[in-house]
Amino acid sequence: MVNTGRKYVFDFDSTLTRVEALDVLAEMTLAGNSNRDEIINKIQEITNLGIDGDISFTESLERRIKLLNAHKNDLEPLVEELRQKISKSIEANKEFFEKFSDDIYVISCGFKEFIDPIVKEYNIPSDRVYANTFEFDEDGKIIGFDEDNVLASHNGKIECLKRLDLDGEVQVIGDGYSDYVMREAGIAHKFFAYTENVHREKAANKADYITPNMDEFLFVNDLPRNISYPKNRIKILLLENVHPNAFDNLSGDGFSVELLKHSIPEDELIEKIKGVHVLGIRSKTQVTQKVLDAANKLLVVGAFCIGTTQIDLEHAKKKGVVVFNAPYSNTRSVVELAIGEIIMLMRSIFPRSTEIHGGSWQKTATGSREVRGKNLGIVGYGNIGKQLSILAEALGMRVYYYDIEDSLALGNAKKCATLEDLLNVSDVVTLHIDDNPANKNFIGEREIKQMRDGALLVNLSRGFVVDIEALAKALKSGKLGGSAIDVYPEEPASNGEFKTELQGLDNVILTPHIGGSTEEAQRDIADFVPNKIMDYINSGNTVDAVNFPNIRLPKLSKAHRFLHIHKNMPGIMAKINAVLAEYELNISGQYLSTDSEVGYVITDLDKEYNKDVIKALKKVENTIKFRVLY
Repeated sequence: MVNTGRKYVFDFDSTLTRVEALDVLAEMTLAGNSNRDEIINKIQEITNLGIDGDISFTESLERRIKLLNAHKNDLEPLVEELRQKISKSIEANKEFFEKFSDDIYVISCGFKEFIDPIVKEYNIPSDRVYANTFEFDEDGKIIGFDEDNVLASHNGKIECLKRLDLDGEVQVIGDGYSDYVMREAGIAHKFFAYTENVHREKAANKADYITPNMDEFLFVNDLPRNISYPKNRIKILLLENVHPNAFDNLSGDGFSVELLKHSIPEDELIEKIKGVHVLGIRSKTQVTQKVLDAANKLLVVGAFCIGTTQIDLEHAKKKGVVVFNAPYSNTRSVVELAIGEIIMLMRSIFPRSTEIHGGSWQKTATGSREVRGKNLGIVGYGNIGKQLSILAEALGMRVYYYDIEDSLALGNAKKCATLEDLLNVSDVVTLHIDDNPANKNFIGEREIKQMRDGALLVNLSRGFVVDIEALAKALKSGKLGGSAIDVYPEEPASNGEFKTELQGLDNVILTPHIGGSTEEAQRDIADFVPNKIMDYINSGNTVDAVNFPNIRLPKLSKAHRFLHIHKNMPGIMAKINAVLAEYELNISGQYLSTDSEVGYVITDLDKEYNKDVIKALKKVENTIKFRVLY
């Protein structure tokens, strides 16, 4: 009898490693065989039949070895290959195996020849590894296995565990039904279906716990682990059909991600947001005060777009919810569309195209002009405006710009002191201003009157910045020679019917808010925003947050990190540091960033400390949110 409180019995293939070792051996030994793929597929099929209990394990083993054509000399390269294929979360939690090695056993229907050298590196000795052994002929070719080994027989794991006669609670961790049978036989107390590498439905349906990674297993058992909270328990909700790369990036980092193709109204989102840690949206979903109040676990909102007016930024900050957006990722797409539309409007391409589609040939140069030598007025000289300035100059346009912020002119662009100056001089006016509510009807009847007769107006910024009624009137009267509009004061939540006063007007290009909607831009956004989200969740960094004190933190190494968000009130830091001093913590670094409303303090400290300090820090007056990272 082994006298201890708890024993952990691990499978090897597809649990400790990401692969089935015999499949890897087959890929190595069958290299150059013309039937390689067919044989490997057959071996994998036989493997799965044995794991799921659909054929006896003995039969499974016999059939696979016959197909392998392997030699003793292949085993050392196999071990080297397996060293590179340790399960990601197993490798990250190597310290657990080293610390609890006396309580860990490996029971596998694989082979000791390749299991022993792998688990030895995790401080598991050979005498606690129970597996099959190969038989070789005189030339070293693998010809079979030790048939007297109990693990070579059907349900051999049951008999093996019985013979061990382990005392205390026995937990089995494995991916297959052949692991579950030890629980079914009553000789194991719990079965954890390990799904990091493969999800076998038959085993998962019988499991006491489904364990997507080692972090979850250690968390359930309250054991030392590499990270403070299993990422699979962090729920992420992505709305509005964001690019699939966002799902891949976030789920690939271990988070539980749900992806919906549409936006959802406030009342539905209030219910859906409960239990969600991260919300990803585009421009349609409204993250209101009511939504934020219902979000009991929300840490961060990612806007997969530039604009953030759809989010109550101030209330999010008061709730300790950090907001990120994508201010740069789709700028090139917007610039290219602006350039294209300016050329199309100058050449009156759309009227000519409509005529041809209607069966009418109207070849004429009337109203068709080059952009070279024309004056382009850019309102808003930010990331988009500056790129547009460079490309427009390359086409031979003279560039003027107006911005309320001081900004260095690029190339030969000239800054206008007032909006009126820009409107007076421009043949084309293009708008690239932000979503400040004060910009409503920024271009109205008065501003249009200040524009040159026959000038063109392009709006790829925000729908509410142009008075659509005044624009329609100017187009109908001939005051303006054309317009390109991509955004509107009111836009539908989903694709379908849409009406605007601008429909049917001559030389007017209307598009459904697609300025930033290119495959490249959406892919870039799906990389940029998830990286910001992951950086905040994993390390606490708030660089580029739009509503929160920005702080760049050093990489966390062999330490615990306390993240404390609080109202920016006098004396808070003194209270926090008093708690840290009371518990005599060894602090390796402390970082603080504040704005007028909230403070964000991060404290890095040694791993060993009295855990009661966490409760004390959460009780500090004016605390908004607190979490621990390691």
